[in-house]
Amino acid sequence: MPEPAPRPQAGSAPRFPRLLLSPRSRLSLLVCLLAGAGAAVVAYEPHRLLTDGGWPPQAGGAGAVVLFGIAYGLCTAAFVPRPVLNLASGALFGAQAGLAAAVAGTVLGAGVAFALGRALGRDALRPLLRGRWAEAADGQFGRHGFRSTLAIRLFPGVPFAAANYGAAISRVGYAPFLLGTALGCVPNTAAYVVAGSRAAAPDSPAFLLSAGFIALSVAAGAFTAWRKRHRLRPAATS
Repeated sequence: MPEPAPRPQAGSAPRFPRLLLSPRSRLSLLVCLLAGAGAAVVAYEPHRLLTDGGWPPQAGGAGAVVLFGIAYGLCTAAFVPRPVLNLASGALFGAQAGLAAAVAGTVLGAGVAFALGRALGRDALRPLLRGRWAEAADGQFGRHGFRSTLAIRLFPGVPFAAANYGAAISRVGYAPFLLGTALGCVPNTAAYVVAGSRAAAPDSPAFLLSAGFIALSVAAGAFTAWRKRHRLRPAATS
């Protein structure tokens, strides 16, 4: 009788599934996804579809607002600048409906980016959180997730995408992060939406107030970034 074929040992199981699910492999997948999304934005400029000239004319009413919010969220997850989308939202739907669409899209885009960063990049990047500053920031997010997210969204100098993926690496939960995003993005988003809704009347008080708020927030963010860079320079050279 022929001898039975030897059974594979437990330690000789295929390593491909484990390699595919390793933290470095998932991080590589995240990098490829983000690079592809950025390249698609540069090549196809999807934000042009959300402007007055490119928006589908058959879309109207509440359905158009919902559709715009979904498209807004996907575009922000792909690194389309939010100010452009906020201006388009105001120009298309007015101040109130435009603000609702923009805030919903902001939360959706933040949730998509946060989920991708948490699922694909966190395990590989968390061991790199070393140093007192990184550990303190991680602890702050873990203990006060809502308050920390709210502060980051209110501060004009923190890039939207960087905050999303940085929070995904931290210990903040989904609910505090999304709630802090929803509330913290309102002031800056409202300024751009109102400016877009009043773009045809640049001498109106609403447009002037919103434009002044935007200019002030940009100046405050630039000044804060300059001060931090000035403070860090002596420490880096010493």
